[in-house]
Amino acid sequence: MQSVERAFQLLEALADSGGIATLSELSTTSGLPMPTIHRLVRTLAQQGYVRQDTARRYTLGPRLIRLGETAGRLLGSWARPYLAELMEATGETANLAVLEGGEVVYVGQVQSRRSMRMFTEVGRRVQPHCTGVGKALLAQLPEDEARAVLGPHQLPAHTEFTLTDPDELLAQLAAARAAGYVVDDQEQEIGVRCIAVAVPGAPTPTALSVSGPEARIRALEEQTGDSALVPVMREIAERLGAVLAP
Repeated sequence: MQSVERAFQLLEALADSGGIATLSELSTTSGLPMPTIHRLVRTLAQQGYVRQDTARRYTLGPRLIRLGETAGRLLGSWARPYLAELMEATGETANLAVLEGGEVVYVGQVQSRRSMRMFTEVGRRVQPHCTGVGKALLAQLPEDEARAVLGPHQLPAHTEFTLTDPDELLAQLAAARAAGYVVDDQEQEIGVRCIAVAVPGAPTPTALSVSGPEARIRALEEQTGDSALVPVMREIAERLGAVLAP
């Protein structure tokens, strides 16, 4: 059992380092002794879960891709009742997304029943800076990690409303942490507004959102009392996070 625990500890340390690390770096981050790391890495490499590059660094291996894809599909299945509840409460499309390799990956969705509605394919990858879920995901990272994801250069604009200055976006993320939610105001697509919140307790940065025509989402935001949009979203996100927590 200890070997299994340590193998997963090593894989998580490798993932936390960006997927590439030397043995000495793994020893530092994992706290495991070097002989143990040598033994575990050799076994993981034989099974395809890690591999060594030409610079003698170790990377996450291709065999993990299938595991991650399957886990992502299951995450969407586990979340579906909560997304359905959010859709029923708001009347708008509910989405679930995670951050993977600096991109937003949609892993779950329950579409609105309205004829004019938003649709995003599960599995679709988008940039985080111009989407509600993307900004909610970035807001869960330490600022230096979020800045590394964004990069130092001007971000691509998808509409006239897209924030393209990384510093301006980081300031918005700080405000989002304080407010508990974030808005995509026609930044990905004209006429579309999205409200997103973090899913607390999830094992990886996860966010859910509602999206729809700009006027309808604004009307939801302007509601008062127990039916207000953000409190409903945060309450559902907290229950979902408790289910997903390791």
